[in-house]
Amino acid sequence: MLDPVVCQQARLSRDSRFDGLFFIAVKSTGIYCRTICPAKSPAEHQVTYFSCAAAAASAGYRPCLRCRPDSAPQSPAWLGVETSVRRALKLIAEGALVHGDQAALAARLGISERYLRKLFQQHLGVAPKQYALYQQVLLAKQLLHQSSLPVHQIAALCGFHSIRRFNDAFKQQLLLSPSQIRRKKATGPSSVIELQLSYRPPLNWQGQLDFWRQRTLDGMEWVSGDAYGRTFSWPTPQGVVHGWFELSPLKAGVMRLKLHWPSQQELTSVLQRIRQLADLDANMLQIEQQLAAVFGDSLESGLRLPGLWSPFEAAVRAILGQQVSVQGARTQLNRLLAELAEPLPDDPQKKLFPTAEAISHNELLMLKVPQARRDTLKQLAATVIAEPESTPDDWLQLKGIGPWTVAYSKMRGLADPDIWLGGDLGVQKALKRHADITPEQLAPWRSYATFQLWFSLSRPALKETTE
Repeated sequence: MLDPVVCQQARLSRDSRFDGLFFIAVKSTGIYCRTICPAKSPAEHQVTYFSCAAAAASAGYRPCLRCRPDSAPQSPAWLGVETSVRRALKLIAEGALVHGDQAALAARLGISERYLRKLFQQHLGVAPKQYALYQQVLLAKQLLHQSSLPVHQIAALCGFHSIRRFNDAFKQQLLLSPSQIRRKKATGPSSVIELQLSYRPPLNWQGQLDFWRQRTLDGMEWVSGDAYGRTFSWPTPQGVVHGWFELSPLKAGVMRLKLHWPSQQELTSVLQRIRQLADLDANMLQIEQQLAAVFGDSLESGLRLPGLWSPFEAAVRAILGQQVSVQGARTQLNRLLAELAEPLPDDPQKKLFPTAEAISHNELLMLKVPQARRDTLKQLAATVIAEPESTPDDWLQLKGIGPWTVAYSKMRGLADPDIWLGGDLGVQKALKRHADITPEQLAPWRSYATFQLWFSLSRPALKETTE
């Protein structure tokens, strides 16, 4: 439940740390806003607070054209209270209700469709399908504001199969037409999209860059100035799409995204994965309130989880990083890429991380590691091919994959916030300086605590060791 007192204080102070945690609807204007809206603050009796934008829209309010609620960070205040809702939102963000229906979503969650609707009504005040449709429309609104892409391309990228359906949904959900939003003159279709991604401060971007910089792989990743970029592959109903993106800070609370997406397929899931990789939806106010009670003045504010594109990639990196230095692991991984990485189709200078099929069908003799480690990589690849839906927990049964590798894969590949790498030598070394810390004190933010401990070993560089 939203606390009216906290909401009032946040809106009156325009506190960016609460941006996206709730939305403010103004009864006299019929508009809903973010906490950071620059418009004159209305009297308290004129406002109503909603936990998500879709609920405000369902109540008959339209989004503010000044603060643009479509650009607010995700993860509302209640997120984390109900596991099934959290999982449902993640699946919806990945396109579950664009390519499927509510019955299939409920089945994936292991609950009934009726109970799914009940959970959404309880926590968001809207039905799952209505919530998903509203997210599609908000993304379209963001693209209309920030890009010069033609309307038909925006409609396709947001998962609409016709311009008529797009226009109808836009007017129904936002009480606005696309032409009322469009500010930039439309140009021709483009494979490069530039957007602004919001987050709630603080953000230690330099700390994330330092971590990524030490581990960049030749041709696949790059750190240039204050920007981080990499290539990726993403499955769609029409086949795998290969692209790249680059993130850099624009201003406080906003990152600049440059995305090469050579497809007309739905874009929502890719943007969500990029946000996850940079941990842009983390509620650092909530996380650091708990960690500060343990770390005190040594807490490094804004330190988030620098992610990887997939759990499979994270597992391969972890396996080749066992019992060697960060530089040693990077050397082995670059050998793997030099032999097995495919070039990006429209930019041969850039490489894609090797597929499970490429690793499975190769003897991996280019790797200067024990044969047992090559066998582990091939077993992992074969498992991912045979069971595409398998998770890092399923890989624990494979010879050569231990709890540290599984935990690392979940922390960096899935952005799991509560991973404790107690067996890590770096964590053990750092804990000698914090002898009174126990893992129980740090839940459910033990992944963030792990990075705090790694960071404490050497500033500004982040270091970690393996099992």
